[in-house]
Amino acid sequence: MNDALLKELLQLSPEERLQLVEDLWDSIAQDQLPALTDAQKKEIDQRIADHEKDPSTALPWEQVRKWLWSNYK
Repeated sequence: MNDALLKELLQLSPEERLQLVEDLWDSIAQDQLPALTDAQKKEIDQRIADHEKDPSTALPWEQVRKWLWSNYK
């Protein structure tokens, strides 16, 4: 990456940098993401099964994001 560009990007606020990361990730996701490994697929299946057994353990994304921002700023 160009050093001048990186320096400019680091001048953004944390919120702006997070939005940039999200936007970049979305642009990658629109292309082809690498395939999941068998271990990753197994973990996802286990997490889904755990959630289906007890959905009350899940938190809405908005609540998680609020918690993250309040604890890591």
